[in-house]
Formats: sequence, structure tokens, C-alpha cells
Amino acid sequence: MNDLTQCVLTPEVPTEGFAPLGVGVHRASTIVFKDAAAYASRGERGHEGYSYGLYGTPTTRTLEAKITSLESGVWTFLTPSGQAANALAVMPFLDAGDHILIADTAYPPMRDLAESDLRRLGVDVEFFDPLSPEDVASKMRTMTRIVWCESPGSTTMEILDLPKLAAIAHQGEALVGFDNTWATPLNFKPLEHGADIVTEALTKFVSGHSDVLMGSITVGDGALIKPIRSLIGRMGIGVSPDDASLVLRGFETLGVRLRHSERVALDFARKLADHPLVERVLHPALESFSGHAIWKRDFLGSSGVFSILFKNSASQHLAAALDTLKIFAIGASWGGTRSLAAPMSIDAFRTATRWPGPDVILRLSIGLEDEHELWADIERLLTSIEAQENKRSEAPFKTARSG
Repeated sequence: MNDLTQCVLTPEVPTEGFAPLGVGVHRASTIVFKDAAAYASRGERGHEGYSYGLYGTPTTRTLEAKITSLESGVWTFLTPSGQAANALAVMPFLDAGDHILIADTAYPPMRDLAESDLRRLGVDVEFFDPLSPEDVASKMRTMTRIVWCESPGSTTMEILDLPKLAAIAHQGEALVGFDNTWATPLNFKPLEHGADIVTEALTKFVSGHSDVLMGSITVGDGALIKPIRSLIGRMGIGVSPDDASLVLRGFETLGVRLRHSERVALDFARKLADHPLVERVLHPALESFSGHAIWKRDFLGSSGVFSILFKNSASQHLAAALDTLKIFAIGASWGGTRSLAAPMSIDAFRTATRWPGPDVILRLSIGLEDEHELWADIERLLTSIEAQENKRSEAPFKTARSG
């Protein structure tokens, strides 16, 4: 064989006896077939077979299988981000003239997709109060195809009654989709509580290192596989096996990371709930939280993400106080090793309900730093807000004396 040909053709080496703990990274676009007949019948391989790199490699299939098992589903698709998973979970099942109901507390990009793109495609979009199954029942129509849920709600942490909502949706022959990113499959299994489709932003807790974007769609019924797979193929959407290997590696420590951040976050939430500057702490595992009973009934644990609602007089000083943080980083997302603080605006993302508190609340994601140093950072933030409060209250007195 000519040297040039040998440079291109790769010899096969035996793999018997090679059993590493890590998952191999299989990169591929073209997948070859043993003969012309196998190539001609490649479509018959179905969703489990290999036909082209876009539809999966052993690396991505390993991740899909792990997620499918944890979610108690029948199949999982990987997407380039969590929001891509949300979009691709609903679009195969909606046509012009159909109706979708979305929880008013859903992830803002999901709301934007509905308002900007689903409406443009002729889908009737409506939002519902996540705390009111009666609101869902009253808004169901004969053309309602999907009821989209997220619990806890983005930032404000409302817990919806999924079994009850799912029963209402299924009575109207609508599918139930569920964004499970806050809980992960370790803390909640939506398919076991009535959902038909569950999405995860693997970007966050599962990958765990804030360095990769990925999402997943898991279905509980095999009839949902083909519509989703076909749309993903038509749109040419795939994920990198290298990224999938990073998520697989992060998955191995998910349990210990999640339990650590859960413990520290709940400890901090309890301390903050009693602080004089704090109006409320939004954390489902707090006994004082309005949705605690449903959370305790359905969930297996909590996560390291919660929100702080400051009193009106204090909330106006939050932006300046954030600049005093030394351990917490200011940034979006959550679930990585680094703790994050994110001021979140609420009012613009509510239409079916009214947010009663200040527009901006503080969302914290607890990472893996020393918890005593993290708490000292929070105290630094609170001290800064308090100092600004005192300065404001003293200002009239100083003005009067100087006059």
C-alpha cells in the first residue's frame, strides 16, 4: 500500500482488555458502512442506530443513556444549550392555530421564544398562574397542545403542583413539558409526577464547571421520539462529543457537589431570613416558604440556588453593595464551582400574575468555596447596604444643622 494511502487509512487495533473508567471521545461526521446494502438501509437503523455524526456517537449516546436512566425516561436528546432544549421540546408539537400554556414564572428566554417566534408562526400563546391549577383548567382549549411548566419558578421559586396540573392537561389531551434545571434529576423526577417531556440545562449543575453549554430533552413515551428527532435533524442541530465528555465528567461529582451546595444554601437562607434588611428569602426548603408543603411532598432535595427579597428601602442600595463582594462573582447562570450573585429584574416577565415585591431581587448560587468565607462576603454586602441606609436616614439631620 502506498505511503499516501497509509497516511489516510487507519489500522484497527484490538480493544479487548482495554477497560478505562473514562468515556472515550468519539468524534465523527461521516460514519462508514460495511457494504452498499448497509448504506442503502441506514434509515432502518432508527433512533438507536448510527448513521451520521449529527445523530450521535458513542460518547453522546453514553451521556444520553445516563440522563435517560436518571430521569426514568425512554430516550434523551442532547442540545447545544438549555434554552435550545426548551425550544426543541415544544416546536415539533405546535402548528399554526394551536395553543400553548406557559407558566408565568418560566425562564425568560422561553417566554421570549413564545412571544417572538411561536406567535409569529401562528401559535396562540397564553400564560398561567403556576400556583393555580384552576387557572390552567379555565384556560385549556380544544387546541391546547402543550402546558409548559417550570418549578421552582425562575428566580422567584414558586412551586407548582405538577401531578394536579398534569391531570388537567392530559384530560384535555395536551402534553406537559417541564424545565427541571433547578432541581436536576437527583432532586426531582418530573416524568414520575405526570410530565411527558423534561428538559435540563446541563450547562449548570450537571456539567458543574461553568465551561460548557449543553441541554437535554428526555421523553417518557416512545411516540414522542420521532417528532423531536426529525426536527433536530432538519435544523441540523448537534452537540460536540468533546463537550459531552466534559458533561459526563462533571456528572460523576454531581451528587456530592449538589448536596454540599444544598446544605450551605439552606443554612445561609435560614440566617438571612432573620436579617432586618431582608423582607423574605425565597427558598422552597424553608418551612416558611409558601410552596414548602408541595416541595416536601414531591422533591427529593433542594439545590444551591435561592433568592433574597430586600425591604424596599434597602433594595435601592443593592447595586452599589454588590461591588463590595470579594468571593461571590457577579454573573448569570448557576451550578458551577464558583458562587454567583445575580440581581434579577422581575416585573417585565409577568403577565398572568403580579409580582408584589421590588422589581430587583438578588439570586445567589452557592459554589464550593469555604462556607465561612462565603458568609463573610454576604455579611460584607449587608453591611454595605446598612451603611447606605444609615447615610440616607442621617442626611436630613445634617442638612438641618448646617443651615
